[in-house]
Parts: sequence; structure tokens; C-alpha cells
Amino acid sequence: MLKRLLDYNDGEELDLVVIIKNSNLRRTKKDKLYLALQFEDASGEIRGNYWDADDRDAELFASGTIVELNGKREEYQGRPQIKIYSLRVVGPEEGYDLNQFVKSAPESILDMREEINKYVFEILNPIWNRIVRSLLKKWDKRFFDYPAGKSNHHAVKGGLAFHTLSMLRDAKGLADNYPQVNRSLLYAGCILHDMGKVLELSGSVGTQYTSEGNLVGHLVLIDEQIMLAAQKLNLDLESEDLLLLRHMVLSHHGKFEYGSPKLPQLLEAELLHRIDDLDAAVYAITNALQHTKPGTFTQPLLSQDGKRYYRPKKDEALDNAKKLE
Repeated sequence: MLKRLLDYNDGEELDLVVIIKNSNLRRTKKDKLYLALQFEDASGEIRGNYWDADDRDAELFASGTIVELNGKREEYQGRPQIKIYSLRVVGPEEGYDLNQFVKSAPESILDMREEINKYVFEILNPIWNRIVRSLLKKWDKRFFDYPAGKSNHHAVKGGLAFHTLSMLRDAKGLADNYPQVNRSLLYAGCILHDMGKVLELSGSVGTQYTSEGNLVGHLVLIDEQIMLAAQKLNLDLESEDLLLLRHMVLSHHGKFEYGSPKLPQLLEAELLHRIDDLDAAVYAITNALQHTKPGTFTQPLLSQDGKRYYRPKKDEALDNAKKLE
């Protein structure tokens, strides 16, 4: 079986075809240019620095470019990286498909679509149900293909749908335990809260922020989509039901400093924010632990305020968990 990017151990040399997920031209303290690269294949991603770079190199080795990478895996400041010996752009005539280098969610699109639709049937409020159905149909292809982020949680092909489904499963448990929760509103919020990312992000390969993403952002973009759907469906634009749904998506980041234009002011909105934050944290920590040797700590996780997490020497639950790829 051919080795993939994350199958190599420290000190091993490698020569394989990968995709450049992210590429940034930076300067050292001595004012020399270099490329900070993030390489990826179906096994995951790892960083590497291309030294003595220039503007031409930045254009040649841009995000989304397939390259032949020759180098050695090593560890630097507790984090794995590739010491690059050489890079070569792989041309289209060599027969590689971009999608074969992109890490994917651990569940199939077919299974995720089927399960999410079961939750849609439990949205009993007709306004919320019709809007959810309309937007799922409108953005189906992107929704089940796109990542949930450029580089943080669920930044994989199909990650947006997987994140949504994970949240719905958590929401079901909370609604089962707390009868005062409006299940329909919480489910609708889970499904729609990040759907604006189909406009905020460029796609699952070489993911970048679009102009709409940089200038408007996914919270406002999905609010706009909700209103457009309501107009198309001839719904009452002044109804409280529509107002509540809009509040769910506009407040789901929870805090102003996290980019939320409003703070949660509904029980369901508070739960949506906490479920979103919980699922993102579980994913990020689990993903890091799955690439950490038993008996050692993960690298510092920026998404968790730089904390490191220990992987026990015997961890059957993690060993049996689906790989987040």
C-alpha cells in the first residue's frame, strides 16, 4: 500500500504528489522572503517552509496547486513539518484529479443527506420548514461538498454537512432532555446557521474566502438567503416566526468579539451557540489526538486558546472512533 502524507514518521524521507492547501509569502526577521505552505492529501495536512522564495515562486506554488514534494518529515517546536528538498508543479497531462488530494468527512454524502432530511421532517413549524427545505434544495451541491472553514474546524470536503449533522444529533439529545426547548426552532437553526459558508468560501479544493465572505460574512449572508427564500415563498416578512429564525443565525457566534452582530436572546439561540462551539471543539481536539502518539501531548491548538491535550497510552474510544478524514 502506497504511503500518504501523514503515514511518514519523523526522519523519513518522502517523494509524493500532494496539493498545496495554503500558500503565503512571508518575510523572515532578516527580511528574506519565504513561502509558508500547507500540504494536503487524503490523509491530512502538514506544513513546510520554502526558503529563498520570490514573487514568481508565490505564483507558481499558489493554493490549490498539485505538486511533487520531495523532502523529509521532522519536528519543529513540537509540531510536525516537512523539510523541503524540492517542489515541482504537476501538470494536467499527468492525470491527477484535485479531489483525490482533499481530505473528506468520515461519513458519505448520501448518508448525511438522508439523516439531515429526517431532522427536517421534525421541523413542525411551517415557515421554518419551508425555508429550510427551500435553501437545502437551492444549495444542495455546495452544502454537501464544502468545508465548514478554511483552516479551522471541519475544514474538509463535506465538512459543512458533517458539522451540521453532528450538531443536529447533539440538539436532539438536549431537546429530549429539556422539554421546554422548541425542537423545531433549534433544528432549523442547526441546519441554517453555517449555510452562508456556501457563499463565504470558494469550495473544498484550495479553499479561500470569497469577496462576499471577506466583505459581508456568512452570518449576514445566510440572513439574506432566509429573507430571499421567504419572499420567494410569499411568506409574511413581518411574522415573529421569521424574526426568531433570523435571530438564531445572526446570534450563533455568541459574542460580539466572535463576530456575532447580536447576542443570543432566546433559549434556543443560546443552545445553538453552545452546540456549535462544542462540536467545533470536539472535532479539533479529536483530530489533533488522532495524529498524536499515545502517551504524548498534541501540539498547541490555536482554536482552543493554545492548550495542548494528552492522548492516554490506552484510549480505546479514540482508537475505535471514525477517522476525521
